[in-house]
Amino acid sequence: MPKLRNTLFLLYLLFFCFVFFSEASVHEYNGQKFVSKGNAFVVHGGSEGIYSSFADTHNVTAIAGDSFVRFEKITFRRPKESSNFSSHSIQAIVFEVEDREAIGGSAYGGQRAVCCTADLAKLGVCSEGEIIHRPSTKNPGWPKVFGVSFSEDDEVTTLPLKSIQITKTGMYNLYFIHCDLNLKDLTVEGKTVWKNPTGYLPGRMAPLMNFYGFMSLAFVILGIFWFLQYARFWREVLPLQNCITLVITLGMLEMALWYFDYAEFNESGTRPVGITMWAVTFDTIKRTIARIIILMVSMGYGVVRPTLGGLTSKVTMLGATFFLASEILELVENVGAVSDLSGKARLFLVLPVAILDAFFILWIFTSLSSTLNKLQTRRMVAKLDIYRKFTNALAVAVIVSVGWICYEIYFKANDVYNEQWQNAWIIPAFWQILSFSLLCVICVLWAPSQNSTRYAYSGEANEDFDKDDTNLTLIKPSPTPSKDFRTAPETRTVQGSNGASSNGDLEEDKTE
Repeated sequence: MPKLRNTLFLLYLLFFCFVFFSEASVHEYNGQKFVSKGNAFVVHGGSEGIYSSFADTHNVTAIAGDSFVRFEKITFRRPKESSNFSSHSIQAIVFEVEDREAIGGSAYGGQRAVCCTADLAKLGVCSEGEIIHRPSTKNPGWPKVFGVSFSEDDEVTTLPLKSIQITKTGMYNLYFIHCDLNLKDLTVEGKTVWKNPTGYLPGRMAPLMNFYGFMSLAFVILGIFWFLQYARFWREVLPLQNCITLVITLGMLEMALWYFDYAEFNESGTRPVGITMWAVTFDTIKRTIARIIILMVSMGYGVVRPTLGGLTSKVTMLGATFFLASEILELVENVGAVSDLSGKARLFLVLPVAILDAFFILWIFTSLSSTLNKLQTRRMVAKLDIYRKFTNALAVAVIVSVGWICYEIYFKANDVYNEQWQNAWIIPAFWQILSFSLLCVICVLWAPSQNSTRYAYSGEANEDFDKDDTNLTLIKPSPTPSKDFRTAPETRTVQGSNGASSNGDLEEDKTE
């Protein structure tokens, strides 16, 4: 218990630290220090995909919605002991990723620099101590560069209020940069507001709001089908079907929460931490329970074995570990974070989840192989048929997953600067569609029906099938009734009582 409490404490500490330093569509700067990059001092102000403003037919004025980056109360502060001199300009630079080569330069083919060096100043291409930038050949008037400087004895200086209209769809970056060595302890405060035509959602996330709305509807349709079947045959419901009901309910809640999370963010410009946390938690619980259910089904729980026995603790431990690793990853990736640049922390946190997923898959298919062999040996035709379909569905899902992972690696390897941000939403959406499709297959295979009990575990049938099946068909009535032998009708009655309470099981007995 102490170890568990310590783990939970570290989890919430990580979460609160991340929320405190996270970015939002309203990017806030709370005393960030400038970091030395080459010969410049830099603060990254944000990166987002932004669609151009909706315009009229003559492309003159935006009428349906404006796209912009607005600077509000951006203040630079320096220590009092460093305030006895006038400074060089502290500049904000906004540029589209295609214009990245227009920032910085080098003299005589040397190392690339952001700040103008003495050699470059001699060439007349820039003024020493200023940011090197050239006009874009693809987007006239860009990049946008403006700034402010400290007067003597000033400890604080404020950037003028400014709003930059976005007229070209692209991935935009904002940096605050200065080239003055005397301002190495400079900090920045304030906020910038980034807006798309339809709201404050970053461009990469904007399509996901409609996607989660669609997925909410899909889960409602699946839920209606399942609950109608559940209500019709509630007397025949198995424990496994109760678990499937739980997964469907969690999925409906998860999709609704994700939709409201994105809708609220789109309206306000800041991500609602409470809704996001609930959405992340429901998502993690659903995925964990779904994996445990698939593993239990693969082991034959409720079909060829009444309990998991000594495996219960191992399954529980694997599920708890997967939940913890997934919860940390999802919190870091979603709660408060909206920057369209993928975080480096994700590369570290995704590894444990991937390893645990691989362990789940290995255990599932190993257990499935054993269960299929038992069903085939015992000649349980109906159960064998449903397990074969289930195995085929899982195999297809794994093959498709591996293929998609390869595509995802290829996509990210060839999109270093996030130029394909408009298609990036497809990657998380695919995993939701795949898991939903697999859930639909499971619901079809194990839907409540009047024959549900034919798939349930039967202790008597299990004991009889452990014997030599051929002996059951060779029993003949004795000419003289005795206590040691049964008549033929009695023998058939015994066969019928071995879990064969339905016509389907009688058919299985005939096949034997």
